Amino acid sequence: MQVNTDDVESLYAWLRLAVTLTLATIGGAGMWSAVVALPAVQAEFAVARADASLPYTLIMVGFCVGSIGMGRLSDRYGVRVPVILGALALGIGYAAAGFALNLWQYTLAQGLLVGVGSSATFAPLLANTSLWFVRRRGIAVAIFASGNYLAGAIWPPLVQHFIQSDGWRHTSFAMSLFCLVTMLPLAMLLGRPPPSMRAAPVGARRTSVASPASLGLSANALQVLLVIAGVACCVAMSMPQVHLVAYCSDLGYGPARGAQMLSLMLGCGIVSRLGFGFICDRIGGLRTLLLGAGLQFAALIMFLPFDGLVSLYVISALFGLFQGGIVPAYAIVVREYFAPREAGARVGAVITATLFGMALGGWMSGAIFDHTGSYRAAFVNGILWNLVTVSIALFLLRRAMTRPAFA
Repeated sequence: MQVNTDDVESLYAWLRLAVTLTLATIGGAGMWSAVVALPAVQAEFAVARADASLPYTLIMVGFCVGSIGMGRLSDRYGVRVPVILGALALGIGYAAAGFALNLWQYTLAQGLLVGVGSSATFAPLLANTSLWFVRRRGIAVAIFASGNYLAGAIWPPLVQHFIQSDGWRHTSFAMSLFCLVTMLPLAMLLGRPPPSMRAAPVGARRTSVASPASLGLSANALQVLLVIAGVACCVAMSMPQVHLVAYCSDLGYGPARGAQMLSLMLGCGIVSRLGFGFICDRIGGLRTLLLGAGLQFAALIMFLPFDGLVSLYVISALFGLFQGGIVPAYAIVVREYFAPREAGARVGAVITATLFGMALGGWMSGAIFDHTGSYRAAFVNGILWNLVTVSIALFLLRRAMTRPAFA
């Protein structure tokens, strides 16, 4: 059966990309709102800082678990279903958090509802976006993946403003209403199935130009390698992202300088994602993954000999420019080697691995600092983890270049 390409990279596909980018930016609030509200929540419930940090931890857990579940729902029922469920979960979750009488009620509302709801606006939409583009798939995926950086730039100052003026409970109620009235109508625009899914029934013979077998691997073996690479690259990525502010404080530059460097890094990350998107359309997912991991490796090494104020600003900018294309590259690799009907679950699994890597790396770097009294060993640890990703990307690329396209 011939693939109907009428909608591939059409005006509708680009308009759909704009809708999904908006959804990712709105849904990404779940990753930032609890962080901004932490001091106010801690003060109201009179708990320790560690206890007040639990809501964010549970949000990350909910996001990880939700990424896989929402991806499977997307593969089976279409992407509109998980987005609707995500909007409802965010709406109910923020309302429940606003009504919370104690920290545990607040934590459960954030983790079980807000975290899972947010997950519906990243991995499933990332996989679905890749199904609407072929020649410009890299840049399309990169544009969408910029949504979580946009959310990080937009939501924290907004949430902080309304917490200061109206309190964290009223802010939570307002976010509940905003998510419902914006996300549900946007979800209704995502009903049309992707061209590749309309073109062939579930049992049809796959016609992909590549497959895991073309690499001499089983589907599960390739998935495991991508998961390991995702964990490793994000353990490395988390070192400067999570600890840069504390590192600058230890060096005597103050937390404000560290916050400026972190903002610069995330801003450059948006540029990086778009730039790597263009590159990916020309060299493919595996080469882009290797390029991004290799450049991130180089940037991490720069942190070892240089710790001057100007040097750290420059390295932070370079790190942002180098690492932004790594995570979207995984989605491209999945689309290059797996059937479209598997995209949601498989991309969700890799995204979950990257989130786990960020959580593990953030904790591990802190533990190494506590043990050694210095961040030097933590940077070395990140560099070693980064080498794992580089090695996997090299391994897969060599097999892709030395084996025939069809197994």
